[in-house]
Amino acid sequence: MIRPLPTPAPRAILFDLDGTLADTAPDLAAAVNYLRTQRGLEPTPYAVLRPTASAGARGMIGAAFGLQPADEGFEELRVQWFERYQNAMAVESTLFDGVVELLDGISAAGMAWGVVTNKPSRFTDPLMPQIGLSHAGCIVSGDTTGFSKPHPAPLLEGARRLDVAPEHCWYVGDDQRDIEAGRAAGMVTVACAWGYCGAVDPAQWGADFLLESPIDLLSTLQELAATTPA
Repeated sequence: MIRPLPTPAPRAILFDLDGTLADTAPDLAAAVNYLRTQRGLEPTPYAVLRPTASAGARGMIGAAFGLQPADEGFEELRVQWFERYQNAMAVESTLFDGVVELLDGISAAGMAWGVVTNKPSRFTDPLMPQIGLSHAGCIVSGDTTGFSKPHPAPLLEGARRLDVAPEHCWYVGDDQRDIEAGRAAGMVTVACAWGYCGAVDPAQWGADFLLESPIDLLSTLQELAATTPA
């Protein structure tokens, strides 16, 4: 934990999806390795792909093929990767341990919660109910506002949909751009060390809180709720 108590309890929590609420890396990695095997290449080790999962196509294709968005061949691979992933995106994906308890605790405390992700809606909308997140108070995808994180617009849209002022919201994510977006939106930021932080130390991101597990986040929220005047 970085930010000292006391800190007012939030009225709403907004979450990143991949690497924060859901462990989606197995299916993301399977899709990009399918493209490799189609080309007669050996699969890229999962340990290499997993830390890049929060970066989406840029991360996965970069790790598996050594290509960046400006490189020739990247766009073709991105389209093919999207198609493969869309057909098999909830095979092994699951919620992280403690997420169910965290969301139940948030709801029991009378706080709202929702998801703000850079994942396109063509994936987010069908994936959420398949992994047990259909009860989210809002879902803002990467193509909902015309902007993606680290731009604050998606987070501000999430707060609007929950009818909670941004200053009363927390944003939780496992990537530096999540913390940058949350800060730009005027929200308290939480870096989740249980996600796909890769080789980067999330303590360097300047988040208000750095927590090790969903249960740590729940404990923090419960402690704040107990000390915040109604």
